[in-house]
Amino acid sequence: MANAKFQAVALGALALVVILVLPLQMSAQKAADTNVTFTKDVAPILQEKCQACHRADSMAPMSLVTYEESRPWAKAIRERVITRQMPPWHIDKTVGIQQFKNDRSLTDAQIATIVKWVDAGAPKGDPKDMPPPKVWPDESKWGFADQFGPPDLIIKSPDWSVPAVALDAWYKPVVPTGLTEPRWVRAIEIHPATVKGRKVTHHALARLQQEDPSLTRASIDTADDAGGGVGGLFMEWAVGKQGEIMRPNSGKLMLPGSKIIFEMHYHAIGEPITDHVELGIYFYPKGQEPKYRQTLAALQSVAGGSRNIDIAPESTFVSQNFIPLRQAGRVENFQPHMHLRGKAMSMEAILPNGQTMMLSNVDRFNFNWHVNYVYADDAAPLLPKGTILKITSWYDNTAANPNNPDPNQWVGFGDRTVDEMGHAWINITYMSDEDYQTEVAKKKAASQE
Repeated sequence: MANAKFQAVALGALALVVILVLPLQMSAQKAADTNVTFTKDVAPILQEKCQACHRADSMAPMSLVTYEESRPWAKAIRERVITRQMPPWHIDKTVGIQQFKNDRSLTDAQIATIVKWVDAGAPKGDPKDMPPPKVWPDESKWGFADQFGPPDLIIKSPDWSVPAVALDAWYKPVVPTGLTEPRWVRAIEIHPATVKGRKVTHHALARLQQEDPSLTRASIDTADDAGGGVGGLFMEWAVGKQGEIMRPNSGKLMLPGSKIIFEMHYHAIGEPITDHVELGIYFYPKGQEPKYRQTLAALQSVAGGSRNIDIAPESTFVSQNFIPLRQAGRVENFQPHMHLRGKAMSMEAILPNGQTMMLSNVDRFNFNWHVNYVYADDAAPLLPKGTILKITSWYDNTAANPNNPDPNQWVGFGDRTVDEMGHAWINITYMSDEDYQTEVAKKKAASQE
């Protein structure tokens, strides 16, 4: 009887051990399975969203390719991703269109993974889990060449020498295109000729100058010259932007005798550099004419144009402008442009029936990053003739703005970084009312599939 009692007690004790220990073992195993490491979890995120800039011989100040390169920056990485300063993607995620072709932002899950890794001491993990290095294109070559072959036409600006120490300079040479017949453009690239030249080129614009009566004020009423003989903007290079491919069956028209008006903003960095800008143009085959014509315009956010900006010391400023679409079209992108006092810019569409739609709101504008938000094909807004695009911009000339070089100065329009301006680069693909209705029907059918 005593032996039976002893056995019962022993079995009870064993059961208690199983009840207490087994969950702990399972918990430990689960924790081991969910440990976040650099090689297994963080490196793939860095490859996808960060290494385009953060690698050797690129524009970022440090490389984040290997664990040894990334580990010293772990706490800084944690802070930058939590505050969504990096990767640079400053659009408000709570309103407007959220589907983009070039979305570089981190998902909530990716941010949580990086935070968990840093909080755990930034462990390296098993080297066997490390993904193979990502192969990046040669930035000195043309990015669209793999798709279209080399550019059909390359237009080069004259060389410009930037001394080691100098004031900012704006160089605006005019270069003939050499075209003797009309040609339709399906893709455009622009970049400084050398990777080193990117260090001194703040931005580069290429305006197309040609006599084109069909465009003069016909489709959109802007405060600058969107078309016609004075030359609408053709392409822009800035950090994070190098070119664009037109949608299938759409393009830009270049005419015989046209010229490219370059505009380069150069700034010294402590070493002398000589460079130029190259514009690569890819044509549709001769005889192939796209159905839709696309135009890139600078939609002013200030009524009457940027020259009306006048911001008092230690004050804020809000401006709005309303631009009517005189022809139906599809808005392909949104790229705000302001300077150091710029804080935010939004684009809304006021439809002919009075309905207002928020298209995009960049609520954390950062002058260091000229991000072009390119809408996904099925998200790009189709707008009828008579729609009004409302562009609103906010400026902060107070000491609360950490980018403000001097809150005690009056600020007006100017090309210098310490001056201000306000516009949005917008690509619009124009179409007839009949084609507009067809595109709307296609979009509706696709959304119901």
